[in-house]
Amino acid sequence: MACEGADVINTDVWASMGQESDSERRKRAFGGYCVTKDRVGLASSDVVVLHCLPAHRGEEIADDVIEGPRSFVWDQAEARLHTGKAVIIWALNKA
Repeated sequence: MACEGADVINTDVWASMGQESDSERRKRAFGGYCVTKDRVGLASSDVVVLHCLPAHRGEEIADDVIEGPRSFVWDQAEARLHTGKAVIIWALNKA
C-alpha cells in the first residue's frame, strides 16, 4: 500500500473545478482511496499529511486526519497565502 512507511501523504479533491460533470464517476473510481487514520498509521511515525484545500471531508480525507496531529494542511494553506501575496507584490512592482 502506498502509505506504508511514507514520510508524506498528500491528497487532493477527486474532482476539481471544471470537472463537476465527472464527479460521480470519480467518486466511484477513487472511493477506496480516502486518507484515513488507519492508513496514516501505516506511515512513518513522523508522517506529514497534506491537502491543498478545499477538502471534501469523508471523501479523499477523513475528519480525524485533517484535524489530527500529523496534519500540516493549515500550515500548507498559510504558506500558499504568503506565496500568493509575494507574487502580487512582485507583479505590482514590475508594473
